[in-house]
Amino acid sequence: MKIVVAFLSLTIFIFGYLYFFTGYKSAFEADQQCHYELRIKSDELDGLGCDHDLETNQWLLYRQASNGQPSQIVERYRY
Repeated sequence: MKIVVAFLSLTIFIFGYLYFFTGYKSAFEADQQCHYELRIKSDELDGLGCDHDLETNQWLLYRQASNGQPSQIVERYRY
């Protein structure tokens, strides 16, 4: 039982570390990366754009859909 609790605690710690410490340090860095990827991927994908989501603290690289369909997220840049 102690081994299971120790394993679960270690797993939660590792996932928490990866989630909280593997993003960009600021919105500026995330913005720069999003616009860089926008320039690079615009040759292969049409209708790309970058937008800042204040609620989730991330920049989104998205592809605009046609005919009133919702846009598709290509990449997320969390800070």
